Amino acid sequence: MANTYTQLYIQIVFPVKNRESVIPQKHKEELHKYTTGIIQNRNHKLLAINYMPFHAHIFIGYKPVQALPDLVCDIKANTSKFINDKNWVIGRFSWQEGYGAFSYSRSHIDHVIQYKIKQEEHHKKSSYKDEYLKLLKKYEVNYDDKYPFNWI
Repeated sequence: MANTYTQLYIQIVFPVKNRESVIPQKHKEELHKYTTGIIQNRNHKLLAINYMPFHAHIFIGYKPVQALPDLVCDIKANTSKFINDKNWVIGRFSWQEGYGAFSYSRSHIDHVIQYKIKQEEHHKKSSYKDEYLKLLKKYEVNYDDKYPFNWI
């Protein structure tokens, strides 16, 4: 639409089904590149990405040309198929239902990017569950304790 201007920065977080630690870190860069293509092909800008063995962190400059749930569905469906087609895991790979999405101001971009880059270091001190619940509380997101994600 002509004369529409936006500045939206969104962090998207979602875990592997049952929080299984199955994303092969030796293929992380290939998965990053594949996901970058998905995001760019939908006219968003990837700012940072980091796949941990049991979850994903994606930080984007979001263009409201596509509904956020549709973008997340595209990312999850296509990366699941990609991982399964490559036979990177034993059995069938899938992401858990749901996701977290958190918005940031322009002044926070560098901080969020550095945070994503240092995920391995960060998770030595804090679990994914603790990190995710901290984000929900920090941004005052109402949630039902039985639904944020299935914890095994």
